[in-house]
Amino acid sequence: MRTLDVPAFLRRLGVTDVEPPGVAALTRLHRAFVERVPYETVEIQLGRPTSLDPLDSVARVLAGRGGYCFHLNAAFGELLRALGYHVTRHPGGVQTGEDVEPVINRNHLALTVRDLPDSDDAWLVDVGLGDGLHSPLPLREGVHRQGPFTFELGPSPAAPGAWRLRHDPRGSFHAMHFAPDAVGMDHFADRHVHLSTSPESGFVRTFGVLRVDGRGWDVLRALTLARVEGTTTKTVLDRPADWFAALADVYGLVIAGDDRDPLWRKAVSQHEARQAAPA
Repeated sequence: MRTLDVPAFLRRLGVTDVEPPGVAALTRLHRAFVERVPYETVEIQLGRPTSLDPLDSVARVLAGRGGYCFHLNAAFGELLRALGYHVTRHPGGVQTGEDVEPVINRNHLALTVRDLPDSDDAWLVDVGLGDGLHSPLPLREGVHRQGPFTFELGPSPAAPGAWRLRHDPRGSFHAMHFAPDAVGMDHFADRHVHLSTSPESGFVRTFGVLRVDGRGWDVLRALTLARVEGTTTKTVLDRPADWFAALADVYGLVIAGDDRDPLWRKAVSQHEARQAAPA
């Protein structure tokens, strides 16, 4: 029977001591995770299926990799449980634009933490939004500021008892909605297959790597690296050496030799297609 190697996970996050469950400790862990574990689609771009088993996702993180919401939130949830937190998985959905109907289509896994000894609130914990939260949020209606970004929590019209996290306008989506239901990872199995393999999936269409820190977001789409703070700076990394150096230096992603050429060729093709598309 496999077990979670908590000390190794904490070392991966750069956390050297364990505090009892509480708001400050949860915030510290959340920030460490999003700063050090990238939201990335390397395996999807290489056409390699990935597991939804949370311990497989933990193993990926310990090996220096990341994933997308199903991997990242599942792995983080396992760590929190091992440290004594009360964690619940929820089905969610991402609303791409203000004029798009809000839905909970199970394209996102959200987490909440409850029963903290120093808080009467439940907390939204989400390390799987890419350009999203740096810190967890108390699950109550209101506006929250994190660095240069503003997030808003409130009731969602998508389902009874659901919540909506409205993203900062500079973000890659409009809002994330999640239902109050508690679910297992099997609840997302068909959506994981679709998001990982369908030609309609944005993860399949475009290589992406994202990370969050206290000052902003680092967003790499195909060959374009953006740093989003109060203003946005974009750089096209059109040389392989620069592109792979950014993956390693910005995101901590070191790509193995046999994977480098197919990954680079995909990113170049996607960049060229985007440049050729009508404005």
